[in-house]
Amino acid sequence: MRRRKKKHDDEHMDESWLIPYADLLTLLLALFIVLYASSSVDAQKFKELSQVFSEIFTGGTGMMEYPSPVAPQQSSDQEEKQAASSGNEEEKEKDISKEELDKQAFLKDQEELKEIQEKINEYIKTNNLEVQFVTKLTDEGLLLTIRDNVLFDSGSATVQGSDLGVAGELSELLVMNPPRNIIISGHTDNVPIRNAEFDSNWELSVMRAVNFMKIILDNPALDPQWFSAKGFGEFEPIADNGTAEGRGQNRRVEVLILPRVTE
Repeated sequence: MRRRKKKHDDEHMDESWLIPYADLLTLLLALFIVLYASSSVDAQKFKELSQVFSEIFTGGTGMMEYPSPVAPQQSSDQEEKQAASSGNEEEKEKDISKEELDKQAFLKDQEELKEIQEKINEYIKTNNLEVQFVTKLTDEGLLLTIRDNVLFDSGSATVQGSDLGVAGELSELLVMNPPRNIIISGHTDNVPIRNAEFDSNWELSVMRAVNFMKIILDNPALDPQWFSAKGFGEFEPIADNGTAEGRGQNRRVEVLILPRVTE
């Protein structure tokens, strides 16, 4: 009986050595994964790999529960695509925001020009100058048109003494804060002119614009650096020069108040 018992004990050997052996295999597997991943490691992969090993060596349940080393690379690529997409969306939002701000600035500037137009129209109405003065809001800015017979004698570039007061009052309407660029231009009909003072309509139109601008700038509240004068002669008609009425419309002085913001 004793011999049989000893033989039965020999058949059931101690298997406690399997536990450290399994741990050793786990560590070897981890080493091979490190060697494989280090060949193409990047910052994101290294961070994820560090987290995996941290969990393994501080009580993790096993290596087989973690995905293949290829997965972090795929995740990294997806994150890069998402980051790029997010960046593009932010750029689009900035573009839309800038476009909206530009539009608001343009609309605000147009409202200011309308307010200036209303002031000038009120002056025209108060002084019964509807026939001689006309305002129009154009793509180029606020345009004030003055018939030439209001300011000048025929063939002359000198502002009539009786109209000096009108020019002075107009100058008050051009005082703005902040100031705007203003262009004063002279225009004539196509009837040739030749006198002791001017050889052409072009010269006459230039001097009318310059002389009217000088009177406007007698106002100390206006800064000359914001003003300029042009002469177009008969080359920018607004009516038919074939009729007396059309030629009368073409003989004019224009005051163009420019916008600060263009569309």
